[in-house]
Amino acid sequence: QVQLQESGPGLVKPSQTLSLTCTVPGGSITTNYLYWGWIRQSPGKGLEWMGAIGFSGNTYYSPSLKSRTSISRDPSENQFTLHLSSVTPEDTAVYYCARGLLVYYSSTYHPISMDYWGEGTLVTVSS
Repeated sequence: QVQLQESGPGLVKPSQTLSLTCTVPGGSITTNYLYWGWIRQSPGKGLEWMGAIGFSGNTYYSPSLKSRTSISRDPSENQFTLHLSSVTPEDTAVYYCARGLLVYYSSTYHPISMDYWGEGTLVTVSS
């Protein structure tokens, strides 16, 4: 059983950088062919895939968020971290980390088979 645990601040001020870490106890983020991603859900909206980091350390981002998003990792701690810069109140959402696969079509990457998820953490952007 793979577990994922999000951690980070629940409140971020506008224009600041939101940083969240996902820890995978008992698992390995370097396992071949697996990708570790971030997904969010804003109030009243559907799930939005933000990006992922792959088993080799390559990163993949949603085109709509690419300019503000970066994902890094620490394999020794089985952790990967999301950084979202220049946040606004529209970035208020529940943020999830998840494990899955990626496929490439229509000139971008798309997540599939997200089989393990964290519980999610609410981040509010407000002054």
